[in-house]
Amino acid sequence: NYLYGFGSLLGLLLVNQLVTGILLGCYYMPSIDFAFSSLDYIIRDVNYGWLIRYMHSNGGSFFFILIYIHIGRALYYGSYKKPRHKGWFSGIVLFLLVMGTAFLGYLLPWGLMSFWGGTVITNFLSLIPYLGEPLAQWIWAGFVLGYPTITRSFGLHFLIPFIISALSILHILLLHMPSAGSSNPLLGADIIKAAIRFHPYLQLKDMLSGIFVTISFFFFLFYYPNYFSHTDNYILANAFVTPEHIVPEWYFLPFYAILRAIPNKLFGVIAMFSVFLILALLPFISNSRSSITSTKLNSFYNIYYAIFISTVILLGWLGQCIVEEPYIICFILGIILTSIVFFNNSMFVD
Repeated sequence: NYLYGFGSLLGLLLVNQLVTGILLGCYYMPSIDFAFSSLDYIIRDVNYGWLIRYMHSNGGSFFFILIYIHIGRALYYGSYKKPRHKGWFSGIVLFLLVMGTAFLGYLLPWGLMSFWGGTVITNFLSLIPYLGEPLAQWIWAGFVLGYPTITRSFGLHFLIPFIISALSILHILLLHMPSAGSSNPLLGADIIKAAIRFHPYLQLKDMLSGIFVTISFFFFLFYYPNYFSHTDNYILANAFVTPEHIVPEWYFLPFYAILRAIPNKLFGVIAMFSVFLILALLPFISNSRSSITSTKLNSFYNIYYAIFISTVILLGWLGQCIVEEPYIICFILGIILTSIVFFNNSMFVD
């Protein structure tokens, strides 16, 4: 079905991010004195610079929309089960690299929200015993966010996407191993052995999906280019002025909600990263002996899955709520939803 075409769409968006990122790198200046003004120069004075800049920023948001749907499809159809577990592991590594790259790119505009959001998130890392403080100082390239931080962030943000590209090729190769292949959306590859040819069946679906995503992308690009961005990021970073409400980019909000829902900061960091650990353990704790790989016909699983998706969306909403009345009750709800996330992750086994 059409859900199986999101890998191809992610590949197209990755090309968009690479091309636009290289073009932006020709004019961007990784310095706390010139980063903000260089982006302003790109938007206002460089020929079609505004187009390249907004293609890159909106492309990142669309990339995360598709990657979350891609992961959701894999969970629903049991694509993490053996013999596709190697592709699942490579996908988790890719997801972590994409998250890291997005965070580094979040710092580069050197706007007010970039500075304070980066400061808050990186300070949480310092809570990790033994490794936390050196890790935070390595990210800062010093003791606070400053000139070395943005220089290092730019270098890594420019380099890691090429590593992601190489791992994406490996991800595709692991999918096309003789023992793997795409999971069957009806029942399971172990029951129905007949393969579906890529041309013309899947190729046509990929083309139609690509047209729909392209139209949606251009709609936001030309009519709402700042829809996914925070307005405070159009204010120059200032260590003496804090935003009214510090909030990361929308695709970090579910993790940010988990982080804030737990009163103990260290346990909050552990819980946030435990999500990735649970995802990595799914192939080992699932019932790999079952001949049915898809869960489409499992009514109990469908209920758990619906609860899980609803919980993730609600956590995303809670992540941007202000810590004051009437939203204080939301953080009690956040604790409950965080528990539901871990409970439902355990339900992805049959």
